[in-house]
Amino acid sequence: MQPETHMNLASFWAAGDFVSHAVAVLLVLLSVGSWTVILAKGWRVWNLRRATTPALAAFWQARSVPAAIAELEAGNARAFALLARRADQAANHYQRHHGTGSLAASLSGAEFITQALRSGLTQTSARLENGLTLLASVGSTAPFIGLFGTVWGIYHALAMIGATGQASLDKVAGPVGEALIMTAAGLFVAIPAVLAYNALTRAVRVIEADLDAFAHDLHAFFTTGKPLSGGEPHTGASHSAPANAAGRPLAEAA
Repeated sequence: MQPETHMNLASFWAAGDFVSHAVAVLLVLLSVGSWTVILAKGWRVWNLRRATTPALAAFWQARSVPAAIAELEAGNARAFALLARRADQAANHYQRHHGTGSLAASLSGAEFITQALRSGLTQTSARLENGLTLLASVGSTAPFIGLFGTVWGIYHALAMIGATGQASLDKVAGPVGEALIMTAAGLFVAIPAVLAYNALTRAVRVIEADLDAFAHDLHAFFTTGKPLSGGEPHTGASHSAPANAAGRPLAEAA
């Protein structure tokens, strides 16, 4: 009797060549990279969404702009703190340089603050979307990389048949098994990346909508000194306004 042959991952790896090994290593690297992004980005987005409502409530209840910005940073809402800091810096800069013949004098205060907020929104959105491109790339390319490994494994099986003149199962089981494993590996890498990309993209869009609404509220406050919503804090579609740049209490600013 012939000894029983146990087909496992080690035997498939030993039967492979440089190309199949390179495909397997590439899929492993793509999987590690995508899961790193999924965990890191998911944790950051979850924390930001969880912290948004209480941090914004504390922001609008603060008694001065510096204190309000500090509340955002302490509440892990740094994306919102960036916008508030940009608006405060723009307002202070315009007040210092308006009427001095500088570039700031050619713009109105509202336009100057609008440009600062737009720049802050662009920078914040870029940070939030960082890593999503990798997930999209992995989700779209991993199945084809696995398919390439499948084709290579089938080629090995056909080459084995041509070299031996035999098509028995023991001759082609290794290459065919290698081909099937590559297909499964490509799907194993791609599916989590696609699902995470869709979930994170939706979460980022919700945060960006909150940031955009917050930017409108900041613009309304720093240009008029009045809360956009009459002083009632709100999140998501809109928010209320903080203390003025001079540091007056928020209740007085309202």
